[in-house]
Amino acid sequence: MTSRAFTVADVMTRKVVAVRPDTSFKEIVAAMERWKVTALPVLEGEGRVVGVVSEADLLLKEEFHDRRPGMIERLRRRDVTAKAASDRAAELMTTPAVTVPPEASLSRAARLMAVRRVRRLPVVDADGAIRGVVSRSDLLKVFLRPDEELADEVRREVVGHLFPLSRDRVEVHVESGVVTLTGDVRDSTLIPLAERLARAVEGVVDVRCGLTLAPGA
Repeated sequence: MTSRAFTVADVMTRKVVAVRPDTSFKEIVAAMERWKVTALPVLEGEGRVVGVVSEADLLLKEEFHDRRPGMIERLRRRDVTAKAASDRAAELMTTPAVTVPPEASLSRAARLMAVRRVRRLPVVDADGAIRGVVSRSDLLKVFLRPDEELADEVRREVVGHLFPLSRDRVEVHVESGVVTLTGDVRDSTLIPLAERLARAVEGVVDVRCGLTLAPGA
């Protein structure tokens, strides 16, 4: 296959809203409200990511007002108490930050978000400097690829590679991201592979495979 797989760099947001270690609690809350985000990278020096402060980190302060026995026990934990009592990003943030490089695949970023239970990932270069932010909604942008663009890629990279002698007898139709393959081919053993490869094309929602073995093949 010769088509380039989409990477985090293709979909990330390059305009980054971030805070510094000495940013105050209220300034962090105001930035989240203004930019409608749930987490902010914390930067020092020339943009090196040292942590992330999220709504979850900030809400620990609200727990100080809860006097239920379970909350009292939780607030006895030193790490929770330290965050709840702090008013600067350096003490509020979660560190080390969960980050991803620009060249990472979209599937890698998605798995990392799921495993670490985060909605946004700072995108950093080899030196740890911020290059962008990728969110769950950014990862879904690939599904906005036009149907004809998807059809062209399936024809070129799947049908063209697997069925060079039968390509003129294979129809590729895409509607709302769903690929339909119809026609007959000379090697039926490649039909399951064609379905898997079409499904792997970035932006494809589903594949309906109606390929059959050509008569007399």
